[in-house]
Amino acid sequence: MESLSTGSLSGAQKEELMDQVKQQIAIANAQELLTKMSEKCFKKCITKPGTALDSSEQKCIAMCMDRYMDAWNLVSRTYSSRIQRERNNM
Repeated sequence: MESLSTGSLSGAQKEELMDQVKQQIAIANAQELLTKMSEKCFKKCITKPGTALDSSEQKCIAMCMDRYMDAWNLVSRTYSSRIQRERNNM
């Protein structure tokens, strides 16, 4: 297996590579978020799986997903600001 070496890349190429890696990480995080949110909300809201959701299940799913996203956004903002503070203190 060939090892990854960035020594021969220009600054612009390294930056482009880092942007691509960041984008891949963001996509993976979004997929994980959707998977976890779907699993948790389904488990919480759907007591008798069938061919359609009744109105109470639809409302429960919508509220659960909203709360999950709100919590995730709060954690993300808090984590980002903590990382920023730690970088500034270095």
